[in-house]
Amino acid sequence: MRKYITGFLLCIVFTYFGQKSFEGKIEFMYYHRDTTKNVYDVKDHNVRLDQYSKKNDGSLEGSFLFNLNTKEIKMISHKRKLWNIHKSSVPPVIKGYCEVIKTSNTKTIAGHKCTEYVVKNKEEDIEISYWITTANFDFFIPLLQIWNRKDKQSVYFNKIQNLPKGSMPLLSIEKQISTGKILSKLETTKLSQEKINLSVFEIPKDYKKFEE
Repeated sequence: MRKYITGFLLCIVFTYFGQKSFEGKIEFMYYHRDTTKNVYDVKDHNVRLDQYSKKNDGSLEGSFLFNLNTKEIKMISHKRKLWNIHKSSVPPVIKGYCEVIKTSNTKTIAGHKCTEYVVKNKEEDIEISYWITTANFDFFIPLLQIWNRKDKQSVYFNKIQNLPKGSMPLLSIEKQISTGKILSKLETTKLSQEKINLSVFEIPKDYKKFEE
């Protein structure tokens, strides 16, 4: 009986820690005319997104600091050493109807099993394939909601309903339906679970707030 109880408690402990929200770094490439490198740092309700130069010189151009509790976004210009509060804009109106299809296709990306979801809009002549993992990336959907981006990759993803908590696409490909031409692509290239220092989410002391 004691062995059974001990085993049961261990299962609960392992399940709890297995479901703990992701903490670490996620590197992804964004292909759209040019190729840019982006890196997420994630810890609890804090997220930092670093965007690197398109010149491939490794320089850090800008960052966004997200507080998912307060729903505040700060944007930073490293070259100018300035920062400001980012104000989300109203999302664009989508023409036509977005059809969402969950396929049976799966693939493993960065060690995570992903299922393909396809969002099609014939009137806009756009089809986006999202390879989504339902792991522990609890930050992603709330971040997308408060950021309110206007690009098709973000807008179409929000059309997928009832995704489990922790869902996140590790690869997404936007195509023109009529020609099959790839318009944009987001691809996770590196994913590492590690402890992130809270100082990462602070604005450097020598940066000044930009006054409009």
